[in-house]
Amino acid sequence: MALMGKHLIAGNWVGSDATFESSPAHGPVHKFHSGTPAQVDQACQAAEDAFESYGYSTRAERAALLNAIADEIEARGAEITEIGTQETGLPEARLQGERGRTTGQLRLFADHIAKGDYLDRRHDPALLDRQPIPRPDLKMIQRPIGPVAVFGASNFPLAFSTAGGDTASALAAGCPVVVKGHPAHPGTTEIVAQAFAAAITATGTHPGTFNLIQGDSQGVGSALVQHPLIRAVGFTGSLGGGRALFDICAQRLDPIPFFGELGSVNPIFVLSAAMTARGAAIAEGWAASLTMGAGQFCTNPGVVVLIGGPEADEFVASAKAALGKAGAQTMLTDGIANAYRSGRDRIAAAQTVRGILTSDCGSRDATADLFETTGAAWLVNEALGHEVFGPLGLIVRVADFDQMQSVAHSLEGQLTCTLQLDAADTADANVLVPVLERKAGRLLVNGFPTGVEVADAMVHGGPYPASTNFGHTSVGTMAIRRFLRPVCYQNFPEDLYSAVILGA
Repeated sequence: MALMGKHLIAGNWVGSDATFESSPAHGPVHKFHSGTPAQVDQACQAAEDAFESYGYSTRAERAALLNAIADEIEARGAEITEIGTQETGLPEARLQGERGRTTGQLRLFADHIAKGDYLDRRHDPALLDRQPIPRPDLKMIQRPIGPVAVFGASNFPLAFSTAGGDTASALAAGCPVVVKGHPAHPGTTEIVAQAFAAAITATGTHPGTFNLIQGDSQGVGSALVQHPLIRAVGFTGSLGGGRALFDICAQRLDPIPFFGELGSVNPIFVLSAAMTARGAAIAEGWAASLTMGAGQFCTNPGVVVLIGGPEADEFVASAKAALGKAGAQTMLTDGIANAYRSGRDRIAAAQTVRGILTSDCGSRDATADLFETTGAAWLVNEALGHEVFGPLGLIVRVADFDQMQSVAHSLEGQLTCTLQLDAADTADANVLVPVLERKAGRLLVNGFPTGVEVADAMVHGGPYPASTNFGHTSVGTMAIRRFLRPVCYQNFPEDLYSAVILGA
């Protein structure tokens, strides 16, 4: 592994005076250069310079770049897995699967832009004889917005980071990218950036099309979103960090969209007939989903809502037994592990919450925790609905279906809401669905939300605080819409129109 610890700006690997060290779960510590505001400016300027050509490149050229990046990532698969497991503590199988998802979505966007449907072309021909006023010739097409800033995510070192969905969709749209690498996995970030550099050289793409700035300070991120050449931001991370960047974007002299995916408890509603027929199986499935990856997924189902009674007692017992079998897991960073313990202690301290299963792991490990509260307590304590990032489950035992509806109405914005139901529950489901579809970007029936398919119909987003823009998704081909804007061309001669939009 040839790590340089540097930034990639306009095709050149450059250093800076300040440095920081990685904090791996195991393996060697590496030193990396910390970006400066001047280097952020250089990267943004390089992206703007690249936009003059890349923004008007053909769809075939952009597809070739996306496929070349995927090829170069696959060629570095062993290196990525090795350092990725060291930095994050994630198992090799998880990193390998995530690498496949990352290259798969790059290729998906290459195929998507080749079809051209995303351009939403519209044409209203001139009506010169219309009375009392003739209509001009109107053509509309979606055009790229310009340089995009992307923030790497802590919990997905590949699929939501350097080459993740934000970067893939921005490049597919024709937008150069400046990536702020996440300090939790800077080595993984750099190797993926090396794949970008190789692909850009091989395809003859402008070197400013992709730039990487590393750093462990908030100043680099703030400088990036404030830079006047940046036209949009893609972010996956904490509510606090995301909201701070969102506010900076809104307070600019020229406000720009901030597409942030921030947090969600992804509630599961277990309806009566389903509880009677298979409550234990649902509890076991929930426990498996809750502890997957140490609960460090944005779609982790942290809350279950069910109607009290003997069957609820059995559900709690089954969930406790299943969670008790899950061993300690390494969390992505020391900071995430500490935040999990703080969140667990906050829930445990609530007077209306009962601990079902608790334990204490030191350092960077976490074990599952299970708590229970009532529907009445949930409705008067908004803090119970705040995300705890990790394997913590909260069961909300409601008095009846009416109170279940009240809990549904009380929810903040979510990425997902799930209904566990049988045929006899259809009438109740018909009542809940209109409520829940206003709360979440994805509704599930008889499943668990961990596992987000990268596909045309996927929506990974939702009302605030799940995301900062409920009209968009960060997963699936619709993600490209975030980095496009409609432009109308009135009375353009065909040769001029074709020259302007080139291969679009």
